[in-house]
Amino acid sequence: MTQEKWGQLRNKLLKAVGKNNYTTWIEPLEFQELQDGVAVFSVPTNFMGNYVSQNFADLILYEMNTAGETVQRLAFRVAANSPVRPSNESVSAPAVAQVAPQPQSLSQQAEVSGDALESLQAAPLDARFTFDSFVVGKPNELAHAAARRVAEGGPVTFNPLVLYGGVGLGKTHLMHAIAWELKTKRPELNVLYLSAEQFMYRFVRALRERRMMDFKHLFRSVDVLMVDDVQFIAGKDSTQEEFFHTFNALVDQNKQIIISADRAPGEIKDLEDRVKSRLQCGLVVDLHPTDYELRLGILQNKVQQYSNTYPDLTIADGVLEFLAHRISTNVRVLEGALTRLFAFASLVGREIDMELTQDCLADVLRASERKITVEEIQRKVSDYYNIRLSDIIGPKRLRSYARPRQVAMYLCKQLTSRSLPEIGRRFGGRDHTTVMHGVKRIEELKTTDGQIAEDVEMLRRALEA
Repeated sequence: MTQEKWGQLRNKLLKAVGKNNYTTWIEPLEFQELQDGVAVFSVPTNFMGNYVSQNFADLILYEMNTAGETVQRLAFRVAANSPVRPSNESVSAPAVAQVAPQPQSLSQQAEVSGDALESLQAAPLDARFTFDSFVVGKPNELAHAAARRVAEGGPVTFNPLVLYGGVGLGKTHLMHAIAWELKTKRPELNVLYLSAEQFMYRFVRALRERRMMDFKHLFRSVDVLMVDDVQFIAGKDSTQEEFFHTFNALVDQNKQIIISADRAPGEIKDLEDRVKSRLQCGLVVDLHPTDYELRLGILQNKVQQYSNTYPDLTIADGVLEFLAHRISTNVRVLEGALTRLFAFASLVGREIDMELTQDCLADVLRASERKITVEEIQRKVSDYYNIRLSDIIGPKRLRSYARPRQVAMYLCKQLTSRSLPEIGRRFGGRDHTTVMHGVKRIEELKTTDGQIAEDVEMLRRALEA
C-alpha cells in the first residue's frame, strides 16, 4: 500500500467520521508499512494509538480491504517504535511484536482536546431537541427556567441540577437543549453528555483493559458533565463508587453537573446513600405530568413544523383538542400519534378530520385510555358541586342535585366503557332511559349554557389529568 493510496483512504475516512474526529484522531496517523496482513501506523502517543484502536480500527480495516488491500489487523507505534496493542485480537493473523501500553505522562494526558472529549458521546445530540422547540407550560416551567440558567454557562449557582419525572415529559429534551446552547454560546467549554448506561459501559471497559487512569482523566477534564437516566447505575456498586468520586472531583473544581432520572434521587432503590446525598445537595426539579393546555401547545407546535413537510394537508377543527384530551400520559406517544396521522393523511390524500383520526389511531387511543371508574366520576362531581355523594346517587329530584347527577352520567358515558344500564345501576338503580335522557340533556345545555359547558370541561380535565 502506497502513501498516495493512504491519502485517498483518509478522504473517505473524513466523510465517515466527521471533521472533528478526523482532525483529532485520523489526521495524525502516519502510515508506515503493510506486511503479512498487518498495517503499521506511527502515532504521537500511546493514548492516541489505544483510542484509535478501540474506536476507529474496524472502519479503517473496512476501507483498506475495500480498496483492495489484504489487512487483518492494525498496529500503532509511538516515536520509540513500540507498537500499541493491535485491534481485532480475535482475528487470526501473523504474530506482531507488541508491548503493553505504557502509563501516560501528564503531558500526554494533556493532549486530550475538546474534540476528543466530544467523541465520548456514544449517541449524538438530537438536532430537534433545542430550547426553541421546547413547549413551556405550568408543569415544566421551573425545570425549563433552571435549564436555561445552566445553559448560560456562567458561574455555577446550583450544582448539580437534577431533572426528574416520568417517561416522555421532556427530561432528555432539556438535557440536549442545554448541551446545544452551551456548544453555541460557550464553544470553549468541554461539554460531555451521555447516558448512565454509557458511563457504566466505559467504566467496565476501562477496568477490563486496565486503563482507569485514562478514564479518570477524561471524565475529570470536562467543564460540564451531563448524565441521563442516572437510575440505571443503582445497584452497580463499583460504578456508583466511581461516579461518586467523579462527582466530587468536578464539584471541587466548580464544574457543572446535570443529571436526569425517572424519579427523585431519594426514591431510587439501591442507589447508595452518599450518591443520593450528593444529588440532593443541588437543585432538584420535578417535571410534572402534562396538562391539557401544554399537550395542546405541543401539538400546535408540531403542526407548524409539519406545515413545510405537508403543505397541502389540512387539519379539521377539534382534532388537536381531541388528541390532547385522549392521549394524556406520554408526550412521545402524543407526538408519534400526530406524525402517524400526517403520514397516513398524506398517503391517502384526505383531510385530517375526526373520522380519519379515530380510524388511523384506534390502537393508540385504546392504549392511552385511562381507566376512569364511575365511582371516581361520582366523587369528583360531588366535590365540584359541593354536595354529598349520597345525593348524587339518591332519589332526590331537586335541581341542585339533578343537574350534577346528569353531568356525572354524561361524563360516565363519555369517559368509561360502561353501558347505559350499568351506569343506571350505579346511580341508585335507575333505568337506562333515565341515563340516556340525562346525557342528551347535558349535550343540549353545552351549546346553550356556558356555565354547564365550563363545568363539564373542568371536570373532564380533572379526571383525565
